[in-house]
Amino acid sequence: MPALLFVLYVVVEIAALFAVAQWLGVVATVLLLIAGSAAGMLLIGSQGRRVLEQFRRAGRGEVEPGTALADGALVATGGFLMFVPGLVTSVFGLLFLLPPTRWLIRPVAAAFATRRLGALAARMPYRGVVIDGDDVVDGTVVHQYYDDGHGSGYRAIPGA
Repeated sequence: MPALLFVLYVVVEIAALFAVAQWLGVVATVLLLIAGSAAGMLLIGSQGRRVLEQFRRAGRGEVEPGTALADGALVATGGFLMFVPGLVTSVFGLLFLLPPTRWLIRPVAAAFATRRLGALAARMPYRGVVIDGDDVVDGTVVHQYYDDGHGSGYRAIPGA
């Protein structure tokens, strides 16, 4: 499957390169590739600093942490796509790096991440020490037990 995806990527990039070269000319296509890479490098720097500032603001509670995390993931994906050679990947990389288009892509990325992480979390049963909330007095644990998921004891987390 990865080999098929790579062949598909190569075919799409070569077809796009030939189509743009046919439409604009070879020299203009090469200049477009160089300009796209330069714009991408400038955007990676500026948007990377912006995302780091969002992380700082999220740490202070000024911004929603999910927004900062989604923007960080989209900027990282856009940066990666800018380093992959080709016109199509450069266009998608620029779309992930530009704030207005990132604002449009963020809900889709968040829904995808929620679906994937939710499925992953559902497959991982809880194992560990469970502290019952009624048995903590002045910050000292009065009663605790270990739930290994096997057996018929009291289950603090149903379905685990």
